[in-house]
Amino acid sequence: MFPETAQCLKAAAPLFSQTVLLKDLSRLSTHGGGSHLQARRHLSISRCLTTKVRPVRTPRERVEIPGLEAVTYGEKMHYVPGLSKPFHPQWERSYKDPGHYRSPPAHEMPLFKDRSCFVFNQRTSALEGVLQALWLTKTKLIPSLPPQLLSLSENPANQIPDQDERVQNAIKHARFWDTTEERPGKERYSNTMMVNLLHLCATLQSSHPAIGRRIQAEKCSLATTWKRGEDLFQIRGQNGLLHTCMDPLPEVSGKQEVSDTADHVLETFYPVSPTINLQKVNVYKEEINCSGFRDDYPYPHAHTLFFLEGADANCKLRPDQFRAKMLMFTFGNALVRAQKLYGPQRVLDRPVTVQAVGTNGRIFQFMVFQLNTTDLSGDDGIKNQVWLDEDVELYDFAKVRPLIKRKQVKVPAGLAGYKPEVFSKFLSLYLHGAV
Repeated sequence: MFPETAQCLKAAAPLFSQTVLLKDLSRLSTHGGGSHLQARRHLSISRCLTTKVRPVRTPRERVEIPGLEAVTYGEKMHYVPGLSKPFHPQWERSYKDPGHYRSPPAHEMPLFKDRSCFVFNQRTSALEGVLQALWLTKTKLIPSLPPQLLSLSENPANQIPDQDERVQNAIKHARFWDTTEERPGKERYSNTMMVNLLHLCATLQSSHPAIGRRIQAEKCSLATTWKRGEDLFQIRGQNGLLHTCMDPLPEVSGKQEVSDTADHVLETFYPVSPTINLQKVNVYKEEINCSGFRDDYPYPHAHTLFFLEGADANCKLRPDQFRAKMLMFTFGNALVRAQKLYGPQRVLDRPVTVQAVGTNGRIFQFMVFQLNTTDLSGDDGIKNQVWLDEDVELYDFAKVRPLIKRKQVKVPAGLAGYKPEVFSKFLSLYLHGAV
């Protein structure tokens, strides 16, 4: 023990018994610490560290007796023992001050309804993940991307010159060259990598002019309503980075495949309720349908939604819940567009297709959603379709310094384990509708 410990024990002597103090000092002297005590200044403890919790004061009930007037000390302008406290009505401003606005009770609001609505927003963590999102959207899951979509990047005419080298440079820029930090945060390098990959794909505009008929939009709000069974559901919130275009995406599956979805049985997760973890509200707009853009917007069709796993520092979702969020917002954009194009039509003559890409900077999630019907009340009939390729690694490691264990280099410094087929999937989704 250090010599300063003995001085602290001396200062705290009133807290301990004399026998314990003598034992500690004798133990210090055996190690040579008690004989070399230095006169230094130390903070001592002279009282107990715990305090009593102040009881919660319950407000007194105001009693009013008809025919009797309470005698208060209001005219005295100061407290007088024995007199009651004066009652002053709530002061109301003659003008509107947003900083001191008090909302009325929910049941007094004009949008209050007795029927509850369940809302899915960008921070919702669905307990059952993708399985719950499939039931809410009445969708059939296909566990891989469509083959005709993957074949787009296999054509040499649709590939970028020096593709693998330029993709690796884009990864290195996001992980090593974009910052002077020893280890940049995930939310930083994932956003930089997504922008780099999109910029790399946009270089094909000279050979594919249809890419110039697209635009990117950020933080656009989405709101749509649908009925599932006897419950009312809404999707509200901001999309990720949204790629919109002038022309709609072509449908992925034909009419025969769409009609075959009627035989598909939706998987349930009984006894868990499908509305678990959804926000339950009674103040809402009924039949709301908003894509975040005006009706005369020249790029009305949603092409691809890009989600970043660490974009919101206050909300971290697990991988399955992150994929459920991707599915719900992809469905919401498709539903908004279908209701504006076809109105109350149930089975769509031309399905609406929307894509989604999610990443945390290394692992990618690819999704293609096709809305075949807006009749979502029952479990029978035509189902929607989603193709999902999950947990695809673009590379294995990106180390600023090598990982050394037992004097052996396990992982070298720099980029290791790059997988070119993953970027080919990214490029296929980007070129969908432009080839």
